Amino acid sequence: MNKKKVILGSGIFVVLIVALTLIWTNFHEKPVEGSKEITIEVVDSKKESQVYELKTDAEFLQQAMDEAKEQGLTYEGEDGQYGLMITIVNDERAVFDKDGAYWSSYVNGEYCNYGIAQQPVEDGDAFKIEYTKAE
Repeated sequence: MNKKKVILGSGIFVVLIVALTLIWTNFHEKPVEGSKEITIEVVDSKKESQVYELKTDAEFLQQAMDEAKEQGLTYEGEDGQYGLMITIVNDERAVFDKDGAYWSSYVNGEYCNYGIAQQPVEDGDAFKIEYTKAE
């Protein structure tokens, strides 16, 4: 009699696991693509370009850049009086004190008026982060 109870209990347990898995698969919150389509282009010191296309709900460029990390974009920076100053993008460092190099930011072909933490993101925006040398 005990053997029958164990088999019956195991069967019920398996049925419950399968049922719960099916319920979760059909009703769990699925990721939603963002409502804004943007691009972020990175141009390195050799003028080679890498483009990241995103569907995002990011409010600011830094949030969108964080999302682009899933596509391979990497960046680092230092906090300054105007927000985060980007120092490294995709493993390339710009050192202004050494050779006048810095990472400049553009939106729709115009120089950004804000740092990446405050630069607004609108649907259709094309951002460019470019290695630049002061002349």
